[in-house]
Amino acid sequence: MHTFEFIRPADPAAAVKVAAQSKTAQQGAEVRFLAGGTTLIDLMKLNVETPARVLDINRLPLDKIEDAPDGGLKIGATVRNSDLANHPKVQHEYAVLSQAILNGASGQIRNMATTAGNLLQRTRCVYFRDTAMPCNKREPGSGCSAINGSNRTLAILGASEQCIATNPSDMCVAMAALEATIHVQRPKGERAVAFGDFHLLPGNTPNRETVLEPGELITHVTLPPPVAGSKQVYLKLRDRASYEFALASAAVVITLAGGKVTRARIALGGVGTKPWRSPEAEAALAGNPANEANFRKAAEAALRNSKPQSENKFKIELAKRCLTFALQTATRA
Repeated sequence: MHTFEFIRPADPAAAVKVAAQSKTAQQGAEVRFLAGGTTLIDLMKLNVETPARVLDINRLPLDKIEDAPDGGLKIGATVRNSDLANHPKVQHEYAVLSQAILNGASGQIRNMATTAGNLLQRTRCVYFRDTAMPCNKREPGSGCSAINGSNRTLAILGASEQCIATNPSDMCVAMAALEATIHVQRPKGERAVAFGDFHLLPGNTPNRETVLEPGELITHVTLPPPVAGSKQVYLKLRDRASYEFALASAAVVITLAGGKVTRARIALGGVGTKPWRSPEAEAALAGNPANEANFRKAAEAALRNSKPQSENKFKIELAKRCLTFALQTATRA
């Protein structure tokens, strides 16, 4: 692993000031924030990330879970995944988030991984993590090895000719369905970013994964007040039962009245280049009876624009069945 300067900033403002000296907050950033390190340290060992300065933000006051003034929830950037998943309010009122986190990684990693780190989790595409192979995400213009290579686990939604890498996060799928907001401190103040606007599609710039600019530090995430009577489920399908990334997953937050769907929020994981909110599935469900036929129609709508590669066409049907079963499970609860 290369050498770098290790800094412990005294407060968020000091962290932002140092990070603002970097030319980018995206791939190749000269300054990186370190919290749990469960992604960053791995990539530094592989020389995929080679920052000149690493800012340890663990001492900053960003590790609290608090009630928000509007009745929602405020989650600090350095809250550990295990603490978030096991928080009583999360378990009872945002159950889809607790389920998603507990379906990710291992107990040891959840004890280290943080909320903001999970938001910024990098793809597990083998070509991104292998510096001997061309990868547009790691080195723009070098090519995408995955398109004609090993792509069984990669994206079928939101991909481009430049990149088909999948976003690996479970937590982010649940936060997409819960319509979270990400709060950022920057050199000229603060800003709030709707969750759906935070991650970017690869397009022609797959090296740019989020809307973050140099010097911007995620301080917390807010969840809106829980929807009364909502039924929530996170379903994850994978090759083995533990410590494995999703081939397909679904986060469902749904409310019913008189046997009909009055509100639905749907997000998919394991199939998109970003956490994949599906307004198409939501629209297909709204106002219709909560039955298997309509759930399947919603799943068909969610995957209508999928574009599989040579090895992952199976994901289309897998994701449809995943969402259909998640909806059945939620509405039976």
